[in-house]
Amino acid sequence: MNTPYAWQTATTRASGAIFDEGLRQHMLRVYNYMGIGLVLTGLVAFVVASTPALYVPIFQTPLKWVVMLAPLAFVFFFSFRMSTMTAATAQMAFWAFCAVMGLSLASVFLVFTGTSIARTFFITAAMFGATSLFGYTTKRDLSKFGSFLIMGLIGIVIASLVNLFIGSSALQFAISIIGVLVFTGLTAYDTQSIKEQYAEAHGHETNTKMAVFGALSLYLNFVNLFQLLLSLTGQREE
Repeated sequence: MNTPYAWQTATTRASGAIFDEGLRQHMLRVYNYMGIGLVLTGLVAFVVASTPALYVPIFQTPLKWVVMLAPLAFVFFFSFRMSTMTAATAQMAFWAFCAVMGLSLASVFLVFTGTSIARTFFITAAMFGATSLFGYTTKRDLSKFGSFLIMGLIGIVIASLVNLFIGSSALQFAISIIGVLVFTGLTAYDTQSIKEQYAEAHGHETNTKMAVFGALSLYLNFVNLFQLLLSLTGQREE
């Protein structure tokens, strides 16, 4: 005989299963956007670095400063327009950002050997995967670390901009060490935030936009972690 309690329990379990499946699909969408973005960035970077007609006008002229600072301008654009963007606009802006980041990262292929780039990429992928998995599965509230991580991020951005002009190797080493710690922490923090922000009630349009912005935050963590590890362990071209 069915009881109201048994019916309520079955309903709760069914609702929980539907929510879990929706969350799983949402996180897959986030990682898919991020993965495609990384592929786009890598392709653009490789093509530019392999084509003298493209990289010479960029990296041997003052245009290199525009290319290097353009990704930062995109981040500010996302920050100020996030609430007013449609899902379609957010996706187009994300792909454009990934392409521009590819232009900026083309210099990596000109400076470091292909072997060290590949090795660092796989190390970064392993670190990112483990840290993101921790952020997704942990029951510990990581939000209390958010303010410290954001402060560290701001400090890294300011120090990096200053070092563009002074070129201090000691400062770059310190930035790299601190940056690896900060972006590793941000990966776990952002993954947990993306998971907790998901809700079926938001609707497809809002959840799609949230997936794009979630992918952007994880993409930035991955790319910055890769660059910092490469500056620490990468082997430069002779």
